[in-house]
Amino acid sequence: MGFAVSIDGRVGSPEEVTLKVTDNGFVFGDSAYETLRTYGGRPFELDRHLRRLRRSIALLGFELQTSDDEIKARIDACLSFASNDESYLRVIVSRGVGDMSYRFERIPEPTIAMYVKPLEPNNEALYEKGASAVIVSIRRNPVEALNPAMKASNLLNNALATREAYAKGAFEAILLNTRGEVAEGAGSNVFIVKGGRLLTPPLSCGLLAGITRELVLEIAAATGVPFEERVLSADDLKTADELFITSTLKELLPMVTLDGVQIGSGAPGPVTKALLSAYRARI
Repeated sequence: MGFAVSIDGRVGSPEEVTLKVTDNGFVFGDSAYETLRTYGGRPFELDRHLRRLRRSIALLGFELQTSDDEIKARIDACLSFASNDESYLRVIVSRGVGDMSYRFERIPEPTIAMYVKPLEPNNEALYEKGASAVIVSIRRNPVEALNPAMKASNLLNNALATREAYAKGAFEAILLNTRGEVAEGAGSNVFIVKGGRLLTPPLSCGLLAGITRELVLEIAAATGVPFEERVLSADDLKTADELFITSTLKELLPMVTLDGVQIGSGAPGPVTKALLSAYRARI
């Protein structure tokens, strides 16, 4: 079990395969990425992640000629080299190697980087007992400044929010947008349950269209759970019957306190548990 890196198809250890420091992804954060995890050794919902990766690249304003089949082959090679039972996988596509300037026309082609390490899943007790979240002072980048529909590698907004949450002893940071509406978690999307109805902020509130978010809405539709995308406030979250966050790595993780306020019964609720069970059945 171990670590593996792939840079433009060359696979090896992190010490053997390295990125050029003049790559725009390193110099400017001029790159897009996807984080995946494996189940049974295989990347989950890879096609959805690759579609979103290409949408992000288009928003960054460059093209990737490499086919999905070639990217999948490189992923397979990276996973094989690492030889983990289950893996964390990150795929990063940058504009490419430049000369530390904004002369983008000088960049010949994008860089495709991959990183694999052993998966460290959350302790199952978190799903049984729930975790804590806080609403942080950091606001989500407005759409006009940095479109959150683009999963870009510039993550200072998220990192600063997470540091604030950790300093307060919380598991996850929840960010509001500049209008004071709930946007998303620093590494997740946000859902509440109120009167048996599933509610989540619309994309227009400035949040990433999460893959797990998308799957949860599909599962809700298939299992008859009523749901709605609705603008939510901090008070909506604190007075909810249930609160949970979603992401590829977290799956559906119940939050039982927010800013120290107990949510609902103070334990994972029935809708959250049913949706998590259905999600894992889909896996």
